[in-house]
Amino acid sequence: MGVVGTILGLPFAPVRGVLAVAELIRRQVDAELYHPASVRRELEAAEEARAVGEISPEEEAEAQQRVLDRLTASPAEPGPEEEKR
Repeated sequence: MGVVGTILGLPFAPVRGVLAVAELIRRQVDAELYHPASVRRELEAAEEARAVGEISPEEEAEAQQRVLDRLTASPAEPGPEEEKR
């Protein structure tokens, strides 16, 4: 069935390729979201925005909480943005 399976499976090769690329992108996004340097940048950006008066202390606390929620949520759980959809 090796040759026959290969021939019959050829029409699905582009789909398998797209799925492989999508999985690669998902893994890269997850790595960026949970990378300590990325988390630190987000927290520092919120702190800097509060320091220059762009956001209130409450908004800074909300931004910090969003980052912490993202870190403590399991990858299978939808985040707040995904729940809205």
